[in-house]
Amino acid sequence: MARFETSGAVLDHSTVGMRGPTVVRLHGLTSSRRRDALLGVDVTRELGDRRVLAYDARGHGRSTGRPVPEDYRWSALASDLAELLDDVAPGESVVGAGVSMGSGTLMHLAVREPERFRALVLTLPPTAWSTRAAKAGTYEAAARAVETHGLHRFLGAAQAAHVRAPAALGPDDTTPEVTERLLPSVYRGAALSDLPAPADLAALEMPVLIQAWVEDVTHPLSTAEQLQALIRGSELMVARTPDDTRDWPRRTARWLDDVVG
Repeated sequence: MARFETSGAVLDHSTVGMRGPTVVRLHGLTSSRRRDALLGVDVTRELGDRRVLAYDARGHGRSTGRPVPEDYRWSALASDLAELLDDVAPGESVVGAGVSMGSGTLMHLAVREPERFRALVLTLPPTAWSTRAAKAGTYEAAARAVETHGLHRFLGAAQAAHVRAPAALGPDDTTPEVTERLLPSVYRGAALSDLPAPADLAALEMPVLIQAWVEDVTHPLSTAEQLQALIRGSELMVARTPDDTRDWPRRTARWLDDVVG
């Protein structure tokens, strides 16, 4: 484990493998690199000797943060990523592999500094554009519920309301890897976030792999389909069963071999 200090946070990260280009792995909202692996959405796990840099976003997992909602906007998390890459992989054009919030973070940095990326793997892209406003309201309500009723009662209600996607793997557990002190700010940061403008995403030229599954209102297939339509040459994998999702790491490894060698 290693630590990287940035404004208002210390990011915990780890690196395995030696063969480049470096693949940087980003997790989803209220998750961590450890929890994403348990949930079966770490699509980098079959990359062999490739160099994989994985880290916990500010306020998540082993990383620290502060109760400032703006810190958790995807555009702000993209700035954290840029600083971390400058420290761990300076001057290198990397492969970005992000889940949900992590995919949003990657897209923000990719449209801002496309030269940083050889390729992108966008797993379970979240609600965006026309579907984002309703989800933002849900996150604000969640923040208020944690503040009003405490984390324990909030988690009980969230677990009871949770609808599992048919292709999901791992434990059916909604427990966040964020402290009660920071969770309202993390949710409000998500409420303030959206994907970059469609026109900006349409200008991306690096290879892009999009992975989605069906019947998940938080990660709707419609977002993935819109991204595929926007980003010229992008590929879309759709999982309908757990076996489909289980095969994502193998297919990701083959795709990376094809596009970056």
